[in-house]
Amino acid sequence: MTDTGTETPRERYRAQVRAEVKAHAWEQLASAGASALSLNAIAKRMGMSGPALYRYFANRDELITELIRDAYRSLADTFRATAADGSGSGSGDLAALAHALRDWALQDPHRYFLIYGTPVPGYHAPDDITGIVHEIMATLLDAFAALPSAPSTTAFGSHLEEHRRWAGDHPAEPAALHRALTFWTRLHGVLSLELAGHFTGMEFDPALFFAAELDELTR
Repeated sequence: MTDTGTETPRERYRAQVRAEVKAHAWEQLASAGASALSLNAIAKRMGMSGPALYRYFANRDELITELIRDAYRSLADTFRATAADGSGSGSGDLAALAHALRDWALQDPHRYFLIYGTPVPGYHAPDDITGIVHEIMATLLDAFAALPSAPSTTAFGSHLEEHRRWAGDHPAEPAALHRALTFWTRLHGVLSLELAGHFTGMEFDPALFFAAELDELTR
């Protein structure tokens, strides 16, 4: 982040315009989805010409990258703060992380779906995004590494030992990798259904269902 004490007026103005562009982009995502994101439409909303706006974001993909980077960074920071406030008690830390994830997702479902929903057609994220994702998974794996764990005897556990790129350079054992991946995917399954409105009309409390799944996963 730029030190605001040393920013020039030109740099401050540029940062303000980029922030305003991103705010309009989030509004577009909420109304029409990422595939409909349009720099020209944003320029019109801001009273600018398309070419003028392209001085701040070179193309649609650069804008999407900024939005995705901000979303992942927000979740990574949320996880890190949650872990720092925890007791280091393993399952308690996992529950805190799970509830932090749900709270973060409910706060802005469109932000959640941008990074965990349907991929944007034709878009490929740069490598630095993967680094932030590894931060998120490292926080989760740290919590699982603190739990007692027997060696993994499943074929999938052995498979994860060979294919652990998703875990970055975390030294977690295959059993912890397997449990963390199961935990992560099941929670996202429940969250995705809830945020997409698929529980509407089913006459049960999604928060209680999430808590029940969490209890099962941390037993």
